[in-house]
Amino acid sequence: MAAASRDLQGLLAGLDPTADVAQRHIWLINIFDWLRGDRASPQAAMGRVQLLLDAIEARPELRERLRAWWRAFTQSVDLTTLLADYGFAPRTAFASELGERLRRKILPGTPETTDASDLFRMVLPGVFDAGWIALLDETQLARIGALLATSATDAAIDDDGAPRWRHTVMDAVTYCASQVVATGFSPELRLRMSPELVAARPFHALMADLDGLREQMFAQPRDDAALQAAFVVFRDRLDACRAVTSSVYTHLEDNGISVGLVFRLRQLRERVLRIRELLDCLMSPSPAPSVARLIGRLVLAGGERNSIRALIASNSSMLAAKVTERSAETGEHYITRDRASYAQMVKKAAGGGALTSITVLLKFGIYALGLSAFWSGLAAGLMYAASFVAIQLLHLTLATKQPAMTAPALAARLRDIKSDEAVDSFVDEVANLVRSQVAAVLGNVLVVVPAMAAVALLIQLATGRPLLDAAHAAATLNSLSLAGPTALYAAFTGILLFSASIIAGWTENAFVLHRLDSAMRYNPRIGAFLGAARARRWADFMRTHISGFASNISLGLMLGLLPAFAGFFGLGLDVRHVTLSAGQIAAAAASTGLSVLQQPALWWAVAAIPVIGALNVSVSFYFAFRLALRAHSVSLNDRARIRSAIWARWRSRPVSFFLPA
Repeated sequence: MAAASRDLQGLLAGLDPTADVAQRHIWLINIFDWLRGDRASPQAAMGRVQLLLDAIEARPELRERLRAWWRAFTQSVDLTTLLADYGFAPRTAFASELGERLRRKILPGTPETTDASDLFRMVLPGVFDAGWIALLDETQLARIGALLATSATDAAIDDDGAPRWRHTVMDAVTYCASQVVATGFSPELRLRMSPELVAARPFHALMADLDGLREQMFAQPRDDAALQAAFVVFRDRLDACRAVTSSVYTHLEDNGISVGLVFRLRQLRERVLRIRELLDCLMSPSPAPSVARLIGRLVLAGGERNSIRALIASNSSMLAAKVTERSAETGEHYITRDRASYAQMVKKAAGGGALTSITVLLKFGIYALGLSAFWSGLAAGLMYAASFVAIQLLHLTLATKQPAMTAPALAARLRDIKSDEAVDSFVDEVANLVRSQVAAVLGNVLVVVPAMAAVALLIQLATGRPLLDAAHAAATLNSLSLAGPTALYAAFTGILLFSASIIAGWTENAFVLHRLDSAMRYNPRIGAFLGAARARRWADFMRTHISGFASNISLGLMLGLLPAFAGFFGLGLDVRHVTLSAGQIAAAAASTGLSVLQQPALWWAVAAIPVIGALNVSVSFYFAFRLALRAHSVSLNDRARIRSAIWARWRSRPVSFFLPA
């Protein structure tokens, strides 16, 4: 502490209220760097605060210099910018705000500024500062206030007798309220609000109520009862504005949602909270604790304002919720709950496996053309997409498409999971889901193998040559061997399956957000081209199938193109889809003949099939379920209860995960 005291004496000696703006601000930055020290703990910083206060109070000449410095600081720096706008984006667009945060991370700031927000970012840059500021007690806050206090004849007192800081805070409230009104009047929000709440016109009266509060705040003489009444009127009006804005969320199902819309809503909510914090400083009989809390909140807001991760996380959470909810609507169709639906799932999966045999045949045909990696991958991707869309339109099932869709449907049941009965019901749904996955995988694999073998034998009978020559058949079996990187590729494919489900949910949300079904149904040009009846049919058809089209087409293109792109960068990644892999093994075995049964390569490849299926399903389900849990804000305690209940069911009734009751 002796060394710290010597450092402090040197800093205090450099306190010069007549210095230029840059030097005064550099001194302020250095003082707060000294207070933080080595960031050992907030308590250590508190000890330095005590040391600083003792050193200044012990020297009257230093106190006067500090007050002169503070007067020069408040007269040269616009504090309303800090109080009203710090932590908020100056733009209402997500992309422009992302660019602004990237700019601040790359380019350094300068203390030669009159913008209090820019200076505050350099003086109090981190969460550590919020920690030690929160520990300041009323005695220390009172000592700080006394050191900065000025006399009634000072320029810090306005003509109405009120301290200038009150006018500064009230101006900040005015700026925040004007932003709330502007956002509330924006058509993007106004057209989505509840008509009943909008009819009360809370945004129209907000500024008038604020003028009434300002008038009572600075009235001479001041009437505390009238001031309190004006404060209650303004506070209630502000709450009404927040309520009418919250009604936007109830209409998202019909209207869709965008990141930009969520960005506006979050900004407005934070503006309302900032106004409340500023009013606490104005209305409190002892404002020092409220000011300290406000400064701590500004530090935290500044950290979030500079964080790219916080921007993406906060503004994508609602979008993720809507994406998972829309995926959940589709996923409900993939969950079987009785023997009849279980048998129907097996039949649909069998049909999907049979059609996949044609997909495998076309894949070998594309590779036989000898195209370059990109064009071969593009052709394969388009072929996969066409095949998956055909499976969708024929109402068949591809097993690995299910997990990423069913996970949000499962997570949607976690909204009310507090009771034991709700947990048991959820475990029943888990068993239904796992059973459905098993039925779909078995239906796909057990049909694609004989179907592909039959196709290979028919081609051999028709052409006199096997579908694959000996070298290509051996290469196919070796590439699918469990002894190789097959498991890694299967997990990577699971990520692609999850990504396809996200694209599907996002596309359907965009379709609803931009009201494309209504445009197809009623647009005069589309109606003139298709006819009114056909336009209605196409609109209904696209509204029903847009999610599946987006998922199937994106998955097909990713399966075909990503290995080519990975090869360009030397990554060596490939995809392993359980149904396609089983079909390739069947084609290679049928082309080789019965002698293949004596080759270890065949059995290594066969052993890989359950591993590929398990990883395809589990990885895609895991990521989709985690996203859905975040979207529905499921607590860690509830997650632990769910895991315990699932393990209990597995120990007591394991068959329920594989066969219907």
